[in-house]
Amino acid sequence: MSGQCVISREIAVAEGLFAPGHLGELTQIVPFELVDAVLAECGAVQRRLRKLPARVVVYLLLAAALFEECGYQAVWARLTAALGSLPLPRVTGTALWHARCRLGVRPLRALFDLLRGPASAVRTAGARWAGMLVVAVDGTYLDVADAPDVRAGLGKGSNQYTAASGYPQVLLVALVACGTRAVVDAVFGPRKPGEPVLGRRLLRSVHPGMIVLLDRGFATNAFLQAVAGTGAGFLARLSAVRKPPVLRRFDDGSFLSRIGSVEVRIVECEITIATTAGRHTGVYRLATTLLDHRQYPAFELVRLYHERWEVESAYFAIKKSMLGRRVLRARTLPGIAQEIYALLTVYQVIRIAIADATGTVPGTDPDRAGFSIALQTARDQVIRAAGVIADTTIDLVGTIGRAVLDNLMPARRLRVSPRAVKRPLSRYAYKSLRVDRRTYKATISIDILLTGPISP
Repeated sequence: MSGQCVISREIAVAEGLFAPGHLGELTQIVPFELVDAVLAECGAVQRRLRKLPARVVVYLLLAAALFEECGYQAVWARLTAALGSLPLPRVTGTALWHARCRLGVRPLRALFDLLRGPASAVRTAGARWAGMLVVAVDGTYLDVADAPDVRAGLGKGSNQYTAASGYPQVLLVALVACGTRAVVDAVFGPRKPGEPVLGRRLLRSVHPGMIVLLDRGFATNAFLQAVAGTGAGFLARLSAVRKPPVLRRFDDGSFLSRIGSVEVRIVECEITIATTAGRHTGVYRLATTLLDHRQYPAFELVRLYHERWEVESAYFAIKKSMLGRRVLRARTLPGIAQEIYALLTVYQVIRIAIADATGTVPGTDPDRAGFSIALQTARDQVIRAAGVIADTTIDLVGTIGRAVLDNLMPARRLRVSPRAVKRPLSRYAYKSLRVDRRTYKATISIDILLTGPISP
C-alpha cells in the first residue's frame, strides 16, 4: 500500500466578505489600511455592506491588471481559488460591472498618486548621474475598444487609404525614473493636442535635482522653457532643421547657445553602429542646461542620453509583458481611465517590489531584474493567496524578490533596436532585417563634432 502525503497550509486574508480583496504578496505594498484610507478620502466607502465591498472591488481591478488575458469573472476565480474553505459570495458578470461603476475612477487615481515615485534610494545603482536623479519623458499609445462612445470621445487614427482606421487610442505620457523604470508621474488623454501639450502636466513632478531626458518630439521652445522653469536640468535631442546660434565654443567641442529665453549648451556628435547587417551612421544634436563643460563633459552627456531607452523599456513591460499588446477591456471612457490607473498602479507596485529586493544586495543594478519573472511570481502568489498579510518578522525580499534575485540577468547588453514594424502579423518581420537576434552583436563609436551647426 503506497503512502499518502498531505500538505496543508494556513491562508491569512481579511475576514468575511472582504476575503477576496487581496493582491497576494503585493498586498503588503498595497495594504488594506491604505486602500481603506483612499476610499474614505474619495467618499467611495459603501453605505451598506454588499457582496462586493468597495475594498474588494479595488483589489479586483488591480488583480485584473495582473491577468489582462482574463475577463473579470475569470479574475474573480483566481482571487478566490485558494479560499475554498471560506463562505464566499457567488457573483455574476453583471454584478462585477455594477460594482466597478459604483467605485468610479477617483479611488484608482488616488491610489496611483500615493504609490508613484522613483522607487529608489540614494545609493540605488544607476539611479543618479552627477548627483542628479535621471528621469525621462516620453509618450505611447494604448488601443481601446471601438465602441461608439469611445470613438466619439477619442476619435480614430487615419492613413493614406482611409480617414479613420484601427482602434481608437489613448495617448499615455509618463515621467519615468531611468534607474528603476518606476513611474514618477503619468497623464493620459486623446491623441490631440499631442505629447508636448499633454506632457506639460507632468512638470508638477519635475524639480531641482533631476536631469530630464527628452526626445525630439518634446524639444519645442515652450516645453524646454517650461522644464527649465522647474529648476531641473534637461538633456534633449534637437531635430536636424534647427540651427542654434554659436555664442561661444568650449574645449570639449560643445558650444553655448540659446533656445528661446533659455541658455543651453549644444553637443553635436556622430554615432556609428556596426552590426553583422552593416554600418549605420547618424548625427545627433543634444541641448542641455548643464553649462559647465568641465563638470559635465560632452562625451559623458552623449552616453547619458542613451539612458532615455529606459522609458521605452517601461512601456514594453506595460504593453507587452502585462497587456500582451491587447486592447483594453473597458468600453466606456470612465472604465478606460479606471483600467489605465489600475494598470499603472500594479506596474508601479511590481517595480517597488523589484527595487526593494535589489536594494538588499549592495551594488545590484535594478536593470538586471527580470520584470517578467516578478510578474509571473506575483500572479502565482495571487492565485495561492500567499503572503497577503506580513509575518511578525519583516521580510523585505519576499517570494517575488527571491525569484528576481535568483534569476538576475547578466550585465546589460548593448541596446540597439533596428526600426521595424513590430506587430506579430506584420509582413515586415524581423528576418527581413537580416539580423540574427540570438547572436546579435554591435559596436558603437561616438565622435564629438567640432564644426559649426549642421545644415538640415
